[in-house]
Amino acid sequence: MRGRKRSYAEEVLRPGETFEGYVVDSVLGQGGSATVYRARAADTQQPVALKVLADDRAGPDQMTRLHREFDFAQRLSHPHIVCVYRRGDTWLSMQFIDGGTAAGLDELDDRLTALEQIAAALDYAHWRGVVHCDVKPTNVLVHQAFSNAGAVLIDFGVAYAVSEDIGRSPQPLVASLPYLAPEMLRGHAPSAATDEYALACTAVELVTGAPPFACATPDGVADAQLYEPPPYFSRRFGWLPRGFDGVIGKAIAKDPELRYPTCAEFVAAVKRVFRH
Repeated sequence: MRGRKRSYAEEVLRPGETFEGYVVDSVLGQGGSATVYRARAADTQQPVALKVLADDRAGPDQMTRLHREFDFAQRLSHPHIVCVYRRGDTWLSMQFIDGGTAAGLDELDDRLTALEQIAAALDYAHWRGVVHCDVKPTNVLVHQAFSNAGAVLIDFGVAYAVSEDIGRSPQPLVASLPYLAPEMLRGHAPSAATDEYALACTAVELVTGAPPFACATPDGVADAQLYEPPPYFSRRFGWLPRGFDGVIGKAIAKDPELRYPTCAEFVAAVKRVFRH
């Protein structure tokens, strides 16, 4: 067994192990290239989410994304954007959010409140020239004490800085297809309207249980994003007000110029529909 390279599963840190000044408590999740742990600072006992790339998957692309995730979040200070604390070449520590994703909220009003808070966070980022580029339900976490602390936007790993990327060639698509705006599929640069489109797809999923265009294959989803008109959700779900169709239709318009001016205005329109 001498010299055998450890498997991804064998690389997972165990409860009680220390790593870069943190004591691991448990595994929160494991993705294609990284594991996220609940941990605590060894000196202060502050709880953190600790994201660590697997040794055999820490290539240049993965490390670049991890560093972007840290750098973009660090430059933004907002109550509904995740706080990051420290990073190394293959790891970062950040705010621990203890309530799961927004999809786990039981009440529609709470889900709408979470959307409102994330819209405010996105508008804040957009005003500072940052486009998130991967808004989706799994990137919207909530505090267990939701009424006090609300929702938090995470994962700026594929974020786009307008000022830094002017004149650069388009980057490969790495965002999640069910929430990806048509202009991105066409190879155009992302904008605030791109995040609004993804937020609208997220809103549909939080309200109905599925994103707007749920197709059997990735190509089918891409074609629907590019060419199919927005669905009539109120026909699928009799309890939905008809006004919901129009609001979502505007927010996921194929032409980004036709969407709402800000994410906050979009969510405000959604909330008005449910009040009437």
